[in-house]
Amino acid sequence: MAHPSQLGFQDAASPVMEELLHFHDHALMIVFLISTLVLYIIVAMVSTKLTNKYILDSQEIEIIWTILPAVILILIALPSLRILYLMDEINDPHLTIKAMGHQWYWSYEYTDYEDLGFDSYMIPTQDLAPGQFRLLEADHRMVVPIESPVRVLVSAEDVLHSWAVPALGVKMDAVPGRLNQTAFITSRPGVFYGQCSEICGANHSFMPIVVEAVPLEHFENWSSMMLEDA
Repeated sequence: MAHPSQLGFQDAASPVMEELLHFHDHALMIVFLISTLVLYIIVAMVSTKLTNKYILDSQEIEIIWTILPAVILILIALPSLRILYLMDEINDPHLTIKAMGHQWYWSYEYTDYEDLGFDSYMIPTQDLAPGQFRLLEADHRMVVPIESPVRVLVSAEDVLHSWAVPALGVKMDAVPGRLNQTAFITSRPGVFYGQCSEICGANHSFMPIVVEAVPLEHFENWSSMMLEDA
């Protein structure tokens, strides 16, 4: 998760987020090279004492500054389009979960099970246990098995919300009357935090998302326990 004074992204916990991190580094390197070139040209023009009064135009320079930006845009667009299609790809999910946004909490329904669902509220600050995070902990976590494709159906009961978990590279709008879907695969066990990312009212900041990724055996034990308590 994020920590104070952090400059980069959170550690990736899904293949899509790993691709996003690589694309970020790729784009940042291009920006760095362009900035260095522009700075060099500015310094060279300011510091030189030479002038040329006779060159009014240059075909070579015009060709270069027309073709070079096009090449740079292609270098950015191609990997970006690849990730865009990768994020929308949903192939044979092993688990489907319906996430419904409310003012101001989330409810989850495991549609592959007959009666497995719960509401997830933020734990108030005064009720936090030692080691828990303020404004990020929920009383019920969304538990998923690691290394398994998970599809999340996202909607809302009242106003616009947005279901987002940065470490998984997932963000999907929750729109009343509309069912959106996204998918992810957790590449390692852990607890991953997110929050509603669409301003939805007075308590917008108090509806966290907590995804806990566990081995398949632990997930089966958890689901059996939840079904027994239902």
